[in-house]
Formats: sequence, structure tokens, C-alpha cells
Amino acid sequence: MTSPTAARRRLPPAHWGLLVVGMLTLFVALLLHGYTHEGVGRAATSLPTRAPAGSVPGNSAIVYDAGSALTSQALPARTVALTFDDGPDPRWTPAVLDVLRREHVPATFFVVGSRVVDHPALVRRARREGNEIGVHTWTHADLARLPRWRQNLELSLSQLGLAGAAGISSALVRPPYSSTPDALDRNDVALLRHVAGAGYVVALADKDSEDWRREGTTRIVSAATVVNGEGAIVLFHDGGGSRAQTVAALPQVIEAYRAMGYRFTTVSGGLGLPATAAEEKVSGLRHAQGVGLLVAVRLADDLAALLGWLLVPLGALAVLRTLLLLGFARWHVGVAWRRVGEAWWLPPVTVLVPAYNEAVGIEQAVRSLAASDYPDLEIVVVDDGSTDGTGDIVESLGLPGVRVVRQPNAGKAVALTNGIAFARNDVLVMVDGDTVFQPDTVRWLVQPLADPRVGAVSGNTKVGNRRGLLGRWQHLEYVVGFNLDRRMYDLLRCMPTVPGAVGAFRRTALDDVGGVSTDTLAEDTDLTMAVSRAGWRIVYEERAIAWTEAPATVMALWRQRYRWCYGTLQSVWKHRAAVHEGGDGRWLGLVGLPYLMAFQVLLPLLAPIIDVYALYGLIFLDARKVAVYWLAFLGLQVVAAAYALSLDRESLRPLWSLPLQQFVYRQLMYLVVIQSVVSALGGVHLPWHKLERTGDVTVPA
Repeated sequence: MTSPTAARRRLPPAHWGLLVVGMLTLFVALLLHGYTHEGVGRAATSLPTRAPAGSVPGNSAIVYDAGSALTSQALPARTVALTFDDGPDPRWTPAVLDVLRREHVPATFFVVGSRVVDHPALVRRARREGNEIGVHTWTHADLARLPRWRQNLELSLSQLGLAGAAGISSALVRPPYSSTPDALDRNDVALLRHVAGAGYVVALADKDSEDWRREGTTRIVSAATVVNGEGAIVLFHDGGGSRAQTVAALPQVIEAYRAMGYRFTTVSGGLGLPATAAEEKVSGLRHAQGVGLLVAVRLADDLAALLGWLLVPLGALAVLRTLLLLGFARWHVGVAWRRVGEAWWLPPVTVLVPAYNEAVGIEQAVRSLAASDYPDLEIVVVDDGSTDGTGDIVESLGLPGVRVVRQPNAGKAVALTNGIAFARNDVLVMVDGDTVFQPDTVRWLVQPLADPRVGAVSGNTKVGNRRGLLGRWQHLEYVVGFNLDRRMYDLLRCMPTVPGAVGAFRRTALDDVGGVSTDTLAEDTDLTMAVSRAGWRIVYEERAIAWTEAPATVMALWRQRYRWCYGTLQSVWKHRAAVHEGGDGRWLGLVGLPYLMAFQVLLPLLAPIIDVYALYGLIFLDARKVAVYWLAFLGLQVVAAAYALSLDRESLRPLWSLPLQQFVYRQLMYLVVIQSVVSALGGVHLPWHKLERTGDVTVPA
């Protein structure tokens, strides 16, 4: 972590390109996983909505393109080809292969590509033991009901999977949910024309064992057996669920066919074709491409599993955090009211207003301070080399108790240091030049300092220009995010920031830490952490209200939050030793710094991944369940926001904008964090960005 005095380096924009590429890569990986596994169709032979209304010439099980039209062919008499769909399966395919090897019977396996990826060794074993491999699509999709591009994609991916798993391609195809030729409908026939026209041989079935119904071994044997001596392609399953009945029935089916004098063969063997007619060795390049697909799918599977496991604790942590914040907020209400006794504590107070080019709002700010009901108040405005007449405006007001101190432009921290030197009193209130106080703000702000253990007090900053969507979002962020956090920090004695807009300090506490440091861009956070580490208590007084001007444009908001986040990172790094320090300031290191890093840095860094995974969930998982989870979490946020608004005596009307905040504002904030972290890791010197003021701060009557 570097300070503003570090060597200036130019930050290349490459990290945004890397972020885009990374998110696209993640999304493509999740798409591949979702398409491969979450999109796998139901394992069965036929769909209940099938309406047989089509046919092919000859009405036989083997369908191919004769050059100008479809034709079909049957196996020779007393020839049987056993075929198995929906594998490979790690439990049932080996059991089927064991039976076939023991019985010396070859078979044809129509494999699902997505399962080939998971179990390529089973494909290699099947071929090694004399069996034949055919294509059963990539995801067990109902091809006849898919658009042409999906049909082609299913077949292409299946071939690429076979190339990677076994170094082969296959000319044999069996569409999922197909069985015998007499069960074809018009869509099926149209599909067969397309597939056969692409050079494939389609292998339907003469006998469907209907083992997927799982109605018992006897039923399977009866359905799978031909009694008239004709050739037959028999359909079984070795995947897609329990195939215990299939494995049990298979020896009986083989015995029945042998008793009738049948010869066992593969589909291509039954047609009198050489083995190379159905299976063909692929080139080395094609094999490498297939291996790449298998590796990509496995990596995508691992990534999806990792994200699935990661999101569970992250979601639980986010919910727990919200519940804890609500609990601490309720507890804080009682504690805060007990801080003030019957009599007001009213020591002499100096208000310090560092100002650089604040001509737009300085008059309203200073007049609000001068109108305070506090009895003994000195106001010192430090003009930090303004070029717009800021100091002249203050002097022209002629307000009693207001002094202007001028200095060459040196930054806010130096301005505060000079202001402290000019201050006559030991209780110091620090105010930004765009901030408007209520008459009782100073009175409430200094009350906690009556306790000699308290070194600083954070006031309640509110957005004074909350018209428009951006203003409403920032208003909600201040009330719900910042102020709920401050209530918790107060109770746990780990306040990391007294905001520059409204904060009070004991001069003794400032002397203990050497005054306001120029080491970071977040001088308020740096100073607060230093005071806390020195053993002083820092509290939050929600009744000390100050109205500040929030950025009115997205670019201005970006610059402000970029500086805040970068400065916070600098401060955390500077005060990292608090993690292992003892004493009264140990809670900053034990609670405050870890909380900041977890919820203001690490969680936003993971937010893009969460968004991509949510999109994946809507596409491939149960969209209704994903929507329910999102709505439930949003509902919890709305409840928390409503409670926070009620604590601050604010209207609940801005709550309507909270759901929209999740789709724009949230993304902007995590992009700010990403930019800040990259800048910090790159040692980039970030210049101070002066916020352009509009003076549009409205204080409710």
C-alpha cells in the first residue's frame, strides 16, 4: 500500500479488459457446464406427447440417405443387435459390460456426450471389448423439437466428445426419445431426413425392452424378445437411473435368443459393414480438440461446483450481517439515549471548516453554523488557496464569531492542521464546506465528550440533495449502509471513520496521535483509526444531524467513491498493526478492520462473479427458485432499510427505488472497489478529485 507521496505511475486500463475477459470466460464456462449437465434431458425412450404420424420407406429400424431420399433396412433373419442408450454410467455400464464379456456378446452403445465427458474410460473399455459406439446427442435432447442449429450443435459436440474420449468419430446416431419406426411422427421423419442427409446412419429399434419403466425382469425379457425369427435391434438402457433390472434381465434375453438360434452382432456388423464404416479414427488435431473440450467441461464443472459452494456461505454471511446490524441498531437506540443526563454539557467549541473552491455552498454552510443554538461557539474557516473567492464570501457575511484563515493550497489535512493551531478551544468540530448543520447539531455532537474516555464523536450525515434516482440511492446508502454500520461500530468500540462532514474531537486525543496526517486520501478514516489505536473511545451520535451535498452525476459519484475506497485501503494498510495490538484500541484490529475488508473490499470484489452466477441460475437452474431466493434477500434488505429509515425518522417513500439499486448502483460501487484495489496494488498515486458543487442542499423545516 502506498501513500500519496509515492512515485506517480500511470495506471493502464488493461485491468478493465481483463475484467471483461474474465467475466466473459466465467460466463462461457458456466454456459458450457449448464448446457452440458443442467440441460440433460430426462432418460426415457418415448415422450408421452408423441403422436405417431410418420414413416420411412420399408418401416425398418436402420434409416439412411440413399442419395435422393430416405430408405430403411432391417437386420438379416435370426440376427440380433443389442443396443444400450443413455450411458456411460459409472455403476451400470460396467455391470452391462461384465455380462456381455461373460456371454461373449458384442453390443452397440449410444452414448450421451455429456456423460462421455465424465466417464471417457468406459467408452474406451467398451470399444476395447469389441463393442460399438454410436451417438445419442450431447445432452439427451429431443432433437425433433429443437431448431436446426441446436440439432447440429448436439451432434457436433457429441462427435467432439468421442474424439477426445476415444479418438474416434461415429456415423451411427440414435435420437433420444425414439424407439421403433412405427412410433415416428412428422417431426421425427423431418429430423431423420436432416440427420441422414448429413451422412449419419440412424439406428432405431425393432424391439423396445421398455426397461426404463422398471416393471420387473420378466416384463423386460418379454418385451425384448422376438418370436418370429426376424432380425432385430433391441433397445436397452445402461444409464439414466437404476438399471438393476436391465442387468438382471440381460442374461435371460441372451439365453432366449441363443435358444432360437440367433447370432449376436453390432449394428454395423448386422448390416454387413466393416467396423470402420461406423467408427473412424480421427486426426491428431481433431483428437486434441476433443481433449480440449473434455478438459474445458471438467474445469467448468469444477468452477460451477466451487461457485455453488462459495455462494452458500456468502449468502448466509450477508443475511447474518443484515440481521446483526438490525439487532445492534435496536440495542444502540437505548444506549444512545442513556448518554445524555438531565443537564447539557456545554464546553467552549471551535468549529473548523476546511474549504477549497466552495463558493457555491460556503455561505449556506457558515450561516447554518452561525445560527447554532450552542452558547459558546467559535467558527474558523480555513481557505485552502481557493480561486473562486470562497474566503471573501465568508468575510463579506460579517457574522460574529466567524474567522477566516487563509493558506496556499495544500490539501484538506493541512487545512485542518492549521485550523487546529488557530482554534482557541479544546473541543473541535470538523465540518466540510458543503455541509449544513441544524441549530442543535453541535449541542448533540459534543455531549458524548462529557465522558473523559471518549476522544471523538461521529455525527449523522444525511444527503441534502436527494431528488432524482441517484440522490435517492445515495440517501438510502447513507441511512441504511453507513449509519447502521456506525451503530454497530459504536457498540463494538471499533469505529473506523468519523466523517469529515460532521465529527467532534477532543484536542488531547488529536495531540496523542500527532494531529491530522497527510499519509492517505481518507484523512478522516486515518485520523479516526489513529485515535482509536491510542485508546480513546469513538462513538456515534445519531441526533447530531448534518446535511451534505452528494454527487449529482455518475462521474462525480465515481470520483468521490474512488477516493474514499482508495483512501480506506491506504488507512487499513497503515493501521494493519492494530490486528495484533492489545489495549483499549484492540477492537479496531479484531473487529473493525476485518469487517471493512470483508464487506467493503472482498465481497464487492466477488460481486461480479455472483451476478454472473445468478444469470447462469436463471438460464439453467430453476428460475423460479432463483427468483424466490433473490426476492427473499431483497425483502430482507427492504425490511432493514425500512427500520433504518424509521430510526432516522425518515420517510419510507424512497424504498421504491431500492430494487432498482441492485441493477445499477450496486454494480457501480463494486467497479469502484475493483478500480481502487488495482490502483493500490499497482502503487498508483491517486490525485485528489474535487467534487463539483451545485449548492443544492435542502434542510427540511
